[in-house]
Amino acid sequence: MQVGLKALANQYDIVLAQPLRVESTIGKTRVSRESSGHTQNQYPPSYRPADDFSGHFEFGLKYEEIHFEFFARLFAKTGPEPVEAWCRREPFGQYARRTGFLYEWLTGKSLDVADVTNGGYVDALSAQDYLTRSEPPRVRRWRIKNNLPGTPGFCPLVRRTTAVKEALQFDLGAALKELDRTFGADILMRTASWLTFKESRASFLIEKEADQADRIQRFAHVIAQHCGHIEAPLSNDSLRSLQAGILGRDAIGLGLRRSPVFVGQATMREDIVHYIAPHFEELAPLLEGLNEFEIATRGAESVARAAVLAFGFVYIHPMRDGNGRIHRFLINDTLIRDKAVPDGVILPVSATITSSIDFRAGYYRTLEVFSRPFMRRYAAAYGFGELVTYEDGTPSNFIFDEYKDAGFAWRYPDLTEHVLYTARVVEHTIRTEMADEARVLVIFQRAQEQLKEVLEMPDQDANRIIRSIKENGWVVSGKLKKGYPPLEDDRMAQRVVDAVRSAFEDRVMGAGEE
Repeated sequence: MQVGLKALANQYDIVLAQPLRVESTIGKTRVSRESSGHTQNQYPPSYRPADDFSGHFEFGLKYEEIHFEFFARLFAKTGPEPVEAWCRREPFGQYARRTGFLYEWLTGKSLDVADVTNGGYVDALSAQDYLTRSEPPRVRRWRIKNNLPGTPGFCPLVRRTTAVKEALQFDLGAALKELDRTFGADILMRTASWLTFKESRASFLIEKEADQADRIQRFAHVIAQHCGHIEAPLSNDSLRSLQAGILGRDAIGLGLRRSPVFVGQATMREDIVHYIAPHFEELAPLLEGLNEFEIATRGAESVARAAVLAFGFVYIHPMRDGNGRIHRFLINDTLIRDKAVPDGVILPVSATITSSIDFRAGYYRTLEVFSRPFMRRYAAAYGFGELVTYEDGTPSNFIFDEYKDAGFAWRYPDLTEHVLYTARVVEHTIRTEMADEARVLVIFQRAQEQLKEVLEMPDQDANRIIRSIKENGWVVSGKLKKGYPPLEDDRMAQRVVDAVRSAFEDRVMGAGEE
């Protein structure tokens, strides 16, 4: 016998963009099987709920997972009657109260039931099982502590699975202090500008725009100037400022888009659609909900917050251009704002994403956790028609017939896997990418010092000589000799080569240790 939320989905013919991850049945014994993120639970007969709305919904709240998209679609189908009947029958029951609260919160409609006058306050969500609001307000009508981390217009869900709990145990502060101890704080701070440029360049690699040198420099400037400092980064003014910094002040259509958008790729025959973004008229409530999440979860795990803000933003896709770069900007901005990372230190997360096939494939797989089932749900709902020029100057012939229905999915994404991926990226970035860059800087600094012991010169000249010798296989090129006449002396040239080469070939134990 099917029970719980899946039973209600079948009864009310609920078709989801984000499938239910848990299915429950009644059998002879307790059995649980998990495969590819889907869990099948069998319970003994003593768990059998009443075969009605309240019985199955209470079972879902007790033993299954919260699924806001499902709840919102279900309440739209059932209307208020089954919830009202349950609340009248069990006015002080915590599951009836939670359901009544969720109905009013998700639908914006009031139930025709009396306020609850007795009983202790209970959480809307389990803080042990989900990422919740840090300081929940009390809703007297239901005697509920509203710890939902967003608004009805946008409320992401992060499940505190065993894997998420383990991933979030990584201590960024301790790991950065360890780098300080190994290489010295001065070395780490000196890598900051290079890491900023590296982050910018790698971000453009993700967008397949690696040759955009001027835009890379602009984005590096945006990262250095604004990360952790821009007021209300999700406000319209801030987003426009960030976008203008990335694209240039003269770019067309700055600010929130007023046109349809999809993420895809062009071929000789047709455009392939990988993801459809929300209608431009719904951007304001979606961004307000994302901003509320940022405010509501302050004090929670910074990496989880950074992941939700970044991936929530990219799914909303509020700008004509620059969404991907702002998405990755928000990761560093949140970590610095939360003081998880020192001001001025940029984690080159984009460099980690592009550092290996595994991380890059993982990035696109993570995006597809939401977009792939979403596109399966709406595969027959979009197409291309007459070309229209929209208010923001964008010409488009894209048509999508299910904006209203898809709103249930856009408003309530499950971003659990996105937190896992971001945590993995952040840990690798600090332990590997930053450590490697610091190690290179230590070696380069040593090469400068040893070179100057042979031939005194300004840093800029020393840097040029070091790079040239290394790139030419430890040989002084004719071009370098022309630029620096002392190197035309073979003995001097060999001494310079030996000084530079020894710095790179010595084993580096730490900052200045051998």
